[in-house]
Amino acid sequence: MPQPLIWLPDAVDDLARLRQFIAEHSQASADRAARRIQEGVRILMELPEAGKPLEDEELTEFRDLVVPFGSGAYVLRYRLDKGSIIMVRVWHSREGERKKP
Repeated sequence: MPQPLIWLPDAVDDLARLRQFIAEHSQASADRAARRIQEGVRILMELPEAGKPLEDEELTEFRDLVVPFGSGAYVLRYRLDKGSIIMVRVWHSREGERKKP
């Protein structure tokens, strides 16, 4: 049974920012990126522990799911809370890691 998914405002803003950036160069690429992120979300909803736990001592409750795309990957940072998946941030690996959830 799929887990409920909650998107925090920062994660929603991340999606909009990523889509706008890619769409400026290619709408087709922006559509492909959106589909890849959706595939990652579907994986999490079926297998919530699919992401790798963070090794940072201050962020141990967070996990990252890496979704390959282009010359890098999208990183979906999330945490599990009472049977729900809380999507915290989303970024492309070429942007660098976001230390703060």
